[in-house]
Amino acid sequence: MPTVSDIKRPASRTASGGWVAPMKAIVFLAAFYPLARLVFLGVTDGLGANPIEFITRSTGLWTLVYLCTTLAITPARRLTGVNGLVRFRRMLGLFAFCYAVLHFTTYLWFDKWFDVAEIVKDIGKRPFITVGFAAFVLLIPLAATSPKAMVKKLGRRWQTLHRAIYAIATLAILHFWWMKAGKHDLVLPKIYGAIVVALLGWRLIVWLRSKRARG
Repeated sequence: MPTVSDIKRPASRTASGGWVAPMKAIVFLAAFYPLARLVFLGVTDGLGANPIEFITRSTGLWTLVYLCTTLAITPARRLTGVNGLVRFRRMLGLFAFCYAVLHFTTYLWFDKWFDVAEIVKDIGKRPFITVGFAAFVLLIPLAATSPKAMVKKLGRRWQTLHRAIYAIATLAILHFWWMKAGKHDLVLPKIYGAIVVALLGWRLIVWLRSKRARG
């Protein structure tokens, strides 16, 4: 005979899951907008006088947008009580990786023309390249372990590994900040820096409260 909790559980899944599937499809399609925009501007000669810089800047900014959105999922879920939001996190994280790949590929291909020696020199001598490359390298294992099969295989180690998102977000802000500092244009770095500080600060407060409650 089913218990009260057994009866309520499916209803809860239905209530939260009914809107998730169509909304995920909408978010998935919307996430391609930055790429579609770049393609459109490319074929209509709308990338400006320096197309490589335009593409590099755009893909880098959207990487940061999706990183911040991914980090915002957990606070939003806890503050609103809408548990279905967690089902968007993996998809948004993969889009962050997708735009990071485009960002790095633009630098690797169109800026450096696969000149490995020049790239290594850049990574060693230019701090904003150093931290940006570090953030990209850290993103790779997170993307590789995002499938459900890898989550099950890694168990608790999966959560430990994916906490690297905090370091990635910090490095991404430093990359953006130092890149813009040379051009004396820190408006956007300050905005996104404040967002990342708020999101990481919220996690720190939650962790400290939970630690205090346990102790």
